[in-house]
Amino acid sequence: MTIHLKTPDDFAKMRVVGKLAAEVLEMIGPHVQPGITTGELDRICHDYIVNTQKAIPAPLNYNGFPKSICTSVNHVICHGIPSAEKVLKVGDIVNVDVTLIKDGFHGDTSKMFGVGEIPDHAKRLIRVSQECLYKAIALVKPGATLGDIGHVIQQHGEAHNYSIVREYCGHGIGRIFHEEPQVLHYGAPGTGLRLVAGMAFTIEPMLNAGTRYTKLSSKDGWTVTTKDRRLSAQWEHTMGITENGCEVFTKRSDETL
Repeated sequence: MTIHLKTPDDFAKMRVVGKLAAEVLEMIGPHVQPGITTGELDRICHDYIVNTQKAIPAPLNYNGFPKSICTSVNHVICHGIPSAEKVLKVGDIVNVDVTLIKDGFHGDTSKMFGVGEIPDHAKRLIRVSQECLYKAIALVKPGATLGDIGHVIQQHGEAHNYSIVREYCGHGIGRIFHEEPQVLHYGAPGTGLRLVAGMAFTIEPMLNAGTRYTKLSSKDGWTVTTKDRRLSAQWEHTMGITENGCEVFTKRSDETL
């Protein structure tokens, strides 16, 4: 396993692109309303990234992915493809996942949105999945292990009777979109790779209201859904490990991390 440790200059560039990625999620929030299509959300984000931010939407044409963002609605876990046919309606929940490239570096982040008034059980799933991410980030520092991160996510999610998706995970990031290490969202404390300053990766827990089992669309080869079609929620941040903790590059202005 080759881990690409980042220099202070690399982190400076990741700080810039991470802030831009966070700004995309802040910008798109007011547009997530009943009646809009996920295709329109993609168009708005694409135009903002390319024309306003002068950055590159990393998902577009990545291994054949056809759009600039991922929109995963309700029982879609991840990698949902925006579409002119998919109209959001009151009560839906949607994960908007954006990755930008600026000056050769990637910033990857996602956020859950409720469409209009959503049911209490959906609010709870969204809240607990975000808490899982925050609890994991709080542990990230030199000397901690990837198992520590996975364990706290698994423990908190399962304590609320949710299941943790295992087939998809966080990942190293920098000049390359997906690199080592893989950051699993389950595990045992004290196991796995020990963290050192200069590492950069994403943490992106996916929690299901039902079972953990997933299904990959044979039609498009991208869309991942819950096998039982129950709701799923995910949050994601990109971070770099510093000498005494971590810096969350994709932190939004409403977050205190």
